[in-house]
Amino acid sequence: MSEPTHVERTRGPVVIVDYDPAWPRQYDEQERRIRAALGDTALLVEHVGSTSVPGLPAKPVLDINLVVPDTTREADYRPALGAAGFRFFLREPDWFEHRLFKGEAPSTNLHVFPQGCPEVNRMRLMRDWLRQSPEDLTLYADAKRRLAQQPWEFVQQYADAKSEVVATIMSHAEAWAASRA
Repeated sequence: MSEPTHVERTRGPVVIVDYDPAWPRQYDEQERRIRAALGDTALLVEHVGSTSVPGLPAKPVLDINLVVPDTTREADYRPALGAAGFRFFLREPDWFEHRLFKGEAPSTNLHVFPQGCPEVNRMRLMRDWLRQSPEDLTLYADAKRRLAQQPWEFVQQYADAKSEVVATIMSHAEAWAASRA
């Protein structure tokens, strides 16, 4: 079996759309599909990313985190996810042993992380903070729309260009989380 490439070229401009109230329902359907395919292997299935934040414009692609006991044991989840319609796309051993699957109808990025991965908490914190902070939601929305206007050869370039605003938002989110502890 050939390995997928991790370089995803854009097929035109990055498309950002207004928040769609159908996204939570679409996520629920995907979660049921994932849990039905994996059973107890799915330790956590969670809607993250921009489509999980009401009012935030986004690329119309659901981001879902899936936590499994050990991502390096791909035989424990890869065939079942494939049978459920998720195409294996990327293996990143140097970034938390992350695996990425793609789904269609709706378009989905399924991020697979191992149990105990700190990135899962970071993504959740960003989501939860943006749900709480209209100011940072607006800051992020404006940055996304502005950056989407630029020509990008690769989708990752658009994502990387958001790094500064994401770092600012994460510093606010971390302060918020610390104040609640």
